[in-house]
Amino acid sequence: MSSANSNYSAKDITVLEGLEPVRKRPSMYIGGVDPKGLHHLVWEIVDNSVDEYLNGFADSITVTLHKTGDAVTVVDNGRGIPVDLHPKHKKPALELILTTLHSGAKFGEGDNYIHSGGLHGVGASVVNALSKKLVVNIKRDGREYRQTFKKGKAFGELEKLGSIRGTGTTIYFEPDPEIFRNTQFEPDWIKSHLDDMSYIHSGMKIVFINQISGETFDLTHPGGIPEFLSKLVTDGQKPPVTESIFTVNRKEGEKMEVALQWTESTDESFRSYVNGIRTASGGTHENGLKNGVGKAIRNFMETHDIKVKGIAITAEDIREGLVGILSVFVREPMFQGQTKEKLNNPELTALVDGFVRPALEAWLNFNKTAADQIVGRIVLSARARLASREAASEVKRKSATSRRLNLPGKLSDCKSTNLDDSELFIVEGDSAGGSAKQGRNSKVQAILPLRGKILNSEGLPLARVMANTELNDLVTAIGTGAGEKFDISGLRYGKIILLMDADADGHHISTLLLGFFFRHMPELIRKGHVFLAQPPLFRVDVGKETFWARDDSHKEEILSGLRANAKPEISRFKGLGEMDPSVLALTTLDIKTRILLKVEIDSNLETDKTFVDLLGKDAAPRFKFIMEHAARAVVDDLDI
Repeated sequence: MSSANSNYSAKDITVLEGLEPVRKRPSMYIGGVDPKGLHHLVWEIVDNSVDEYLNGFADSITVTLHKTGDAVTVVDNGRGIPVDLHPKHKKPALELILTTLHSGAKFGEGDNYIHSGGLHGVGASVVNALSKKLVVNIKRDGREYRQTFKKGKAFGELEKLGSIRGTGTTIYFEPDPEIFRNTQFEPDWIKSHLDDMSYIHSGMKIVFINQISGETFDLTHPGGIPEFLSKLVTDGQKPPVTESIFTVNRKEGEKMEVALQWTESTDESFRSYVNGIRTASGGTHENGLKNGVGKAIRNFMETHDIKVKGIAITAEDIREGLVGILSVFVREPMFQGQTKEKLNNPELTALVDGFVRPALEAWLNFNKTAADQIVGRIVLSARARLASREAASEVKRKSATSRRLNLPGKLSDCKSTNLDDSELFIVEGDSAGGSAKQGRNSKVQAILPLRGKILNSEGLPLARVMANTELNDLVTAIGTGAGEKFDISGLRYGKIILLMDADADGHHISTLLLGFFFRHMPELIRKGHVFLAQPPLFRVDVGKETFWARDDSHKEEILSGLRANAKPEISRFKGLGEMDPSVLALTTLDIKTRILLKVEIDSNLETDKTFVDLLGKDAAPRFKFIMEHAARAVVDDLDI
């Protein structure tokens, strides 16, 4: 036994008090300190206000993004957080809720909250802990109160401001730059989130004020979930198989609402919510919906003796092209993790299944024309699946491959077979491939150069995509297969890294490849295996010092940090091929010095719409996308 442990005693134990654990390990509570985690602070405060609405105490929320871009105010007209002294802790309830984890009315056995998504004692206190400053104003019992907090601690006593009408809670907060590298909120992200929420809570008035642009948005949607579904189908440019939308609403017991529509898309898209909270990773309730849909379709086909010779209809065939929204309200939701992205209540699978199946089956029997169109779409999907499988097998047989494990001859493989440390760099052309091969660590880093024009796979069947030599070689090198044949157990590299030039052409190729992965190998992204390398676009030399800038804004950041009399020499790289292998290794390949961006799918439907807009045949959505995002573009990034 090591002598270092022999004096281990009580004095070696560190106890983190109050909100110190949150500041010490913020990712445990908000999922990360990236932009997604930053915006999660807004969702937590908004969720608490929504809970007041769900339980009948509020009917409006206003969210304001302040002109600085790094501060948000959320106002509701609910009851107002209690401010009286807690009988045990002898502190105002407001202060306890904001400075103590696991405190609040939602943890008790009373009827203050029948349904809740946010928990004041977790959500609000976590936001407080991660904020440089947080100010709460309460309107309650005819008086207004205010208390200020800094970095999770009360900054002064609870103030009584005087008499006032009405009730409600106003929370202003500024994220702490010591926690978040970037504290700038994204207006479109907040607006989109609130807009989605307003469909789920159709009786609530939700307003978003963007002080940066000077715009105010009334996001109220009385049409609710059916209107939401129509918007998703239209925005995603998914031609519906039938104009009929299946909707069902259960208002007794565990409330739930479902809307479904089949489209011509090759993807299935579901959005699920629990007590108004988006469960991006699904869960037991979403599993119940999928089970119910599958059983209803099979029962309908059996009842009407609809058979397809030589083809067994799969669950994937039934759900191909299906766009669905599910909203459930549960008294005791069991979320996986603090960010509430997945529901684990085991009873919800059977509950949702048992609700959806008979309702959908009855709807199909009553709407015979729509039912025939849907079943026809499902049969077509099954036939296309078999045809695609046969075509892909034929392409694979005819592909020119090297002897070793059928891998492409142009692949410079790595020596390691350990998934945890092996990496595949996908580079553009032989020139860049040559530099990457010389600069890599051949033990763990493989290089696959792609030649010629990359196929735009948007809207194409897998058989045609796999007939493209470059994409076929890419799939072969990765090892998982694509489409229905995708098998994550065949993955040969832990990281698939897109290494393209840091200019407009490079970004275009990355977009095409990401579109291919999203359409035909989405699990690669969902499992966290796809990354974007960040090669430099500029070299900045100041005396004996050298700085590397990824883009114009990074370059300006470097220049602004130089001394006043500095005389920087700036050079721009035309491509990776002209970069010295040692420079490429230092800036982009070396695990110790490089920066990688992990590719994530935050919303399947929104990502789907983005790729349709950018890569689809219709130029109008692409033009609209460019115009809407032009203000954030850098001139040097434009291909003009």
